[in-house]
Amino acid sequence: MTTTGYSLTQPASSSPWAAPLADAPVQATVAVPSSKSLTNRKLVLAALSDAPSTLSSPLHSEDSARMIEALRTLGVGIELVPGDGAFGPDLHVTPPAALHGGVTIDCGQAGTVMRFIAPLAGLATGDVTITAHASALHRPMGEMIKALREIGADIDDGGHWALPFTVRGRGHIRGGEVTIDASGSSQFVSGLLLAAPRFDVGLHLIHSGSRLPSVPHIDMTVETLARRGIQVERPSANEWVVPAGVPRGRDAVIEPDLSNAAPFLAAALLTGGSVTIPGWPPTSTQPGALLPEILSLLGARTGRRGGALTVTGKRRIAGVDLDLSAASELSPTLFSLAAFADAPTTLHGIGHIRGHETNRIDALIGNLRALGGEAEELPDGIRITPRPLHGGLWRAHHDHRIATAGALIGLRVPGVEVDDISTTAKTMPEFPQLWAQLLQGEAGPTDASSDAPGAA
Repeated sequence: MTTTGYSLTQPASSSPWAAPLADAPVQATVAVPSSKSLTNRKLVLAALSDAPSTLSSPLHSEDSARMIEALRTLGVGIELVPGDGAFGPDLHVTPPAALHGGVTIDCGQAGTVMRFIAPLAGLATGDVTITAHASALHRPMGEMIKALREIGADIDDGGHWALPFTVRGRGHIRGGEVTIDASGSSQFVSGLLLAAPRFDVGLHLIHSGSRLPSVPHIDMTVETLARRGIQVERPSANEWVVPAGVPRGRDAVIEPDLSNAAPFLAAALLTGGSVTIPGWPPTSTQPGALLPEILSLLGARTGRRGGALTVTGKRRIAGVDLDLSAASELSPTLFSLAAFADAPTTLHGIGHIRGHETNRIDALIGNLRALGGEAEELPDGIRITPRPLHGGLWRAHHDHRIATAGALIGLRVPGVEVDDISTTAKTMPEFPQLWAQLLQGEAGPTDASSDAPGAA
């Protein structure tokens, strides 16, 4: 969808965005768009299924548009159809008889696209070249390349173990047993699991690293496969067995993005106000489902009623020691809260966020120090020591979560400017409008257009 004053085709902001200052506790109900992680997983499985599927209330953002474009390039039929979602149309996905190559796919900055599409490229017939935006070519891909080669894919990476590379698709991948180190990204595991049913002999995947980040995202992948009739066995904590088969075509409704709800809920703590997110699922594999527990540790009061989550702050934020290995994407939001806590905070289990859209640890520390704050880098995390802050430029580094972290800081500090708020389009094009409406007491869908991202 496009929103009033915003388009996915809009270039990076030519001037900094002045983060609004909260002059009173926020009191708002915020409807957030659907989950990027679920949308992209369900798109991939719908493309590999035995019959068409309709995805209701999908996310329409830069990342989902990249996934739609990538799948269409491989021959998948994806049509925008009317639906009841507040943020844009539904998606009707028609699997092709066979995926085809002879194409180039640009992943933009989307990690899910580069890690999920690479295995599908091996199932296509013909060469598939996979590239990305210059700012994303650094993102780890070596383990995916290594794994695909070991199970039968032919990949020409020029010896760089990174994007861009060409998958010389033969219409099938053998599959079998493979061991990888997924310490750099759980998306290596999810990308292989999603394609695994269509491998000749399925997949037996073993993770060999010392840690496995974002396990809820892997659980999400396993659950999404199960809903389409593919039962993944897990003989041990770091081992998955996927049988060969064809996922079933199945209509699905996409949950709200709980991690994208995090900045809005955090605003309640920063201002001593109250924010409600409607449609909060009773159970979810999204890492953002941990937010009620985490925010309670920081001093918030949380409650659920009528399918909604409400978080209320007390203008006191507790300094805490948090292991965020299961929910590292929440780190920028929690970092911003920690800058105003009553004691130092340590966030650990997040070393792998150095390999996201930017090195998030460096970006967060550098931005905070530029505003007079103090934080130090740890081998696997960050320690934040609260200090009085002043206004200044907050650099987004082409990273949507760094941008929203700056917006949070600006609620309490006058004169904070985010250099490129348009980068939030990656997962939430509506963010600037929703943030403004948050401070006005209500935030929901903006005026939608039929020109959704990914439209033909």
